[in-house]
Formats: sequence, structure tokens, C-alpha cells
Amino acid sequence: MGAVINLQIEMGKTFHIGLETLVAGKSPAAERSEFIAAVPKRGTFYLETFGCQMNDHDSEKVAGVLLSRGYRQVETIEAASFVLYNTCSIREKAAQKVFSRLGEFRDMPGEPKKIGVLGCVAQQEGEKIFNRSPWVNLVCGSASYSKLPELLTQLEAGETRVTGLDTDTDETFETEMTRRDNPWRAYLTIIEGCDKACSYCVVPFTRGPERSRASDSVLRELRQLAEIGYSEVQFLGQTVNSYRDPSAEKMEFSALLRAAAEMPGMKRVRFMTSHPRDFSADIVAAIEDDERICNHVHLPVQSGSTRILRVMQRTYSREEYLGKIAMMRGAKRPIAISTDIIVGFPGETDGDFAETLNLMEEVKYEAIFAFKYSPRPNTPAQKMEDAISEEEKSRRLGVLLELQRKIQTEANEKLIGQPFEVHVEGKSKKENQWSGRTSCNRVVNFLSTRSNLLGSYVAVRITGATPNCLTGEHAR
Repeated sequence: MGAVINLQIEMGKTFHIGLETLVAGKSPAAERSEFIAAVPKRGTFYLETFGCQMNDHDSEKVAGVLLSRGYRQVETIEAASFVLYNTCSIREKAAQKVFSRLGEFRDMPGEPKKIGVLGCVAQQEGEKIFNRSPWVNLVCGSASYSKLPELLTQLEAGETRVTGLDTDTDETFETEMTRRDNPWRAYLTIIEGCDKACSYCVVPFTRGPERSRASDSVLRELRQLAEIGYSEVQFLGQTVNSYRDPSAEKMEFSALLRAAAEMPGMKRVRFMTSHPRDFSADIVAAIEDDERICNHVHLPVQSGSTRILRVMQRTYSREEYLGKIAMMRGAKRPIAISTDIIVGFPGETDGDFAETLNLMEEVKYEAIFAFKYSPRPNTPAQKMEDAISEEEKSRRLGVLLELQRKIQTEANEKLIGQPFEVHVEGKSKKENQWSGRTSCNRVVNFLSTRSNLLGSYVAVRITGATPNCLTGEHAR
């Protein structure tokens, strides 16, 4: 194994660099100093992230590449010589927000800055971004992040417009330079892209086809993370349970979960987001058999109407989806279920919407993420007729959220008096107040007079509940 660096850098982030492989423990101070001295200084960067957890993790990797090249991260745009936006285009407002940010540079005083647009909007809009915002210097889609070092080299050599927009690739974005934002929980992408072709979704266009990392690569990185103190991992993918091991091992997704849970030092293994088509009984069995595999599944339904699901090209019916739910609700270990729902899809009738509300009543999700439909470029749904008015979309969203608030309130109140193991992730400015998550992904705010609880796993007795979180006290 080559020399390994573990640096504590600005803004309290941990930066892991493996000169031949990824992190495997902390390096001696002399070795760290030698590495720092060898990295050329190339200015400062500001990185803002929009969207999902995969974007959050992509930004960790992008920051790692920049830091390893000698850039220094700063907390404000004003202090940066290089400004990057890692973008999301899953909904119209997210894309609009990015162009609003770019517009702020039109008349910005001071020295000109290099501007980079990364991620889904970059892939969706391509070189049109240069026409709309001529001051942008870099446009790079997420499928091209592996080429980021050479794109940066071109910028550093004086080129003013550089692009990375290839989605025809078998590569996954693996890097030996990753800046980890959380010192206890690590994101780890195991599959990128999507082949499902839902009629409303831009992901196949912006992130490319499904491609999985080899299981030995995943477990090697996980082992190295555990060795330096990470106790929780979250496997990521647009359709994480569609994982197909490209190596000779041909490890199933459920087997990968089990292998991760058995890693010495690993206390929790999470995964997100699952697709109903590929959600199978062996995944439920893995959750049942090993408490280190978290008992939370995010299983997007999008609509409770089979008719709308067919128009959405979701590859399952309402009844088939409820069959997956029944598998989880019948498990020996309670499994919390969350979902995504779209309201106001073209042609959604009052009856279709009523079916969605009925499904929510039947499933009783622990949490939902609900959105108004917005047409996205390059998708079949963009050209569909029978559009629903914005006023009606808003009305339906309000009805849906009020129902879910009622469901969550009733569910959380039933947990009062129960004990939970909580992974402590934050401390309030208020004295003796802490926050963390249970294995089933519920947020718990609790009281404790102990110090240095961050990163630890503590027993908490629930004393109160709101729709969105639990309150409790440290169990003695």
C-alpha cells in the first residue's frame, strides 16, 4: 500500500487522500507535512450543492479533487477565485435557482472569477449555458466527473470554456481524493445512472445508464472508512437496489448489505433510493437478520393510481407495489417506510388523486417527500396533454401533506415511552440538548448532561412527539 494521508482541513472537514489507494488510517505528522508542501497552491474555491444525497456525495468527491490540486475551500463567494455549483434538474425550480445564481455574476464587482456548473443542469443544458451565461468557464455533467482533473488542467492552462458532457460511459465516479463532510457517517455510491425511463424523469439523460461498482471496490473502500473511525455508511444510487456486481463475484445487493454490516467497526448500513421493480424478499430478509442493516426503506411510489403509474412508465401497478409493502410490514423486525409522491401529473383526475390518498392511509408511511409535477426537458411527459393547473397542483399538495402530517403525528405519539438507540449527530446551542437518528431514520432531540456525545450511540427514552421528530432523554 502506498503512502496515505488523512488531513483535517478548513471548515472542520476531513479530507482523505490515498496516494495509491484510499484512506487506511492516520498518517504521521511528518508525512502529512511532506504531502502539503508538495501540493501546489492554486487559489480558492466555493462549492454550493443543490439536490439529493448523491449530489452531496459528488460534491465531496469534487472538493477532494480540488483540494488535492492545491485549491483551498472558502465559505463565501466573495473570497473565492473559483465558484462551482453542483446542480439538480429533477424539478423546474431547482434548475431556475441555478440560473438565478449565475445571473448574480453579470455585474459582480472585483476580480473576475472562474465559474463552473456541474451535475444534472450542466448535462441537461450543455453548451447552451455558455450562451445564457457567457461568464461560465466549466460545464461538466456528473457522468464526466472522472475527467475532472484533466478539465481543471485545461482551465489552469488558460482555456476559458471547458466541457465534460459524455454520458456514454461504463465508468463510475471513483476517486482517491474524497473530502468527507461528516466524521461518522459516510456516503458511498455503488451504482450510478438509471435505465428505468420513467416518462417524467431526466436522470437517464443527465446521469447516463446504470453502471455498478465492483463489490470488492465497494467493500475495500468501506473497510478503509471503518479503519479510520466511520461507523455508519449509506449506500447511494438512483436505483440502489438495482445494483449488479460487474465483477466475477456477482454479489447480489442483499449480499453486499450483509457483507457491509459484518465489516469490523461498522454499526449501521443504510441505502437509498430503492426502486419497487427490483425490491425483493432477500432485502427484507437481510434487514430482519442483521440489526446493523438499518430498518428503513425509501421506496418511491409516485402515485397510488395504476392508470397514472402506467402513464409514468413506472413498471409496476398499485397492487404490485402494495405487495412489496406487505413484505416489509410482515417482517419480524419493524421497518420504517418513506416514499416520494408526485401530484398533478398530466391527466391525473380527482379519482386518481383520491387513490393516492387512499394508498397513504393504507401504507401509513413514516415520512414522505411530495412534489408538484413540473415538465422536464427531453422527457415524454413534457409533451403530454391534460395539464393540471398550478392552483390545482397546490391544492392537492396541501391536502396530501395535511394527511401525512396526521399520519406521522399518530405514529410518532405511539412511540412515547419506548427506548431507541440514537446515533448522535448534533449538539444544540441550548445547554444539554442533543440530536441524532434512530436506525429507522427518525430524528430524535434529547436531553443529556454528558459531554462529548457526538458520534456516539446512546440509549434514549422517548418522552414526546411532533409530526417530524421525537423528543426524549438520555436513558441512564
